Amino acid sequence: MRMEEDKLLVRKIKNGSVIDHIKAGNGLKVLDILKITPDNTAVVMLNVQSKRFGKKDIVKIENKELNNFEINKIAILAPNATLNIIKDWKVVDKKKIMMPKIVEGILKCPNSNCITNYEPVKTRFCVEERGLRCWYCERIFRVNEVI
Repeated sequence: MRMEEDKLLVRKIKNGSVIDHIKAGNGLKVLDILKITPDNTAVVMLNVQSKRFGKKDIVKIENKELNNFEINKIAILAPNATLNIIKDWKVVDKKKIMMPKIVEGILKCPNSNCITNYEPVKTRFCVEERGLRCWYCERIFRVNEVI
C-alpha cells in the first residue's frame, strides 16, 4: 500500500469480495467474523479517508465469494456497507449490505437464563429500532452486547 496524491493504491484482486464503507474501527472485526483462513489472501485498510463518512475501513478477500449467511454476519457489524463481487478483475455485482429483519444462528443471546444457552436451539433475533430482540427470552440487546 502506498499513498500518492490522496489516493490509496492497493493491488487489484482477480476474483473475490471487497467490503467497502465499513464503519471505521470495524474492519478487523469483519475479518474475524468471516473466519478468514490462511488459504485466503486478505487486505484490511483501516481509517481510510471517506467523503461520506470521514473515515472508513475496507476489507478485500481474494478468491472468496461471500454467501448470504456471511453477508448477514457482516450486516450486524457494518449495516449499509457495500459488497463488491470481483471476477476476472472486474466488479460483476455490487450490493448494499442491509441489516436483515431476522438474524438467525449467528449471535449468542447474552441472557444467561435464555433457553438458547441450555438447549440445542438455533438463536434468533428480531431487528428493532432499539436493538436486537431475542426471539425466545424477548430481551432487547444493543449490537455490541451480542457480538
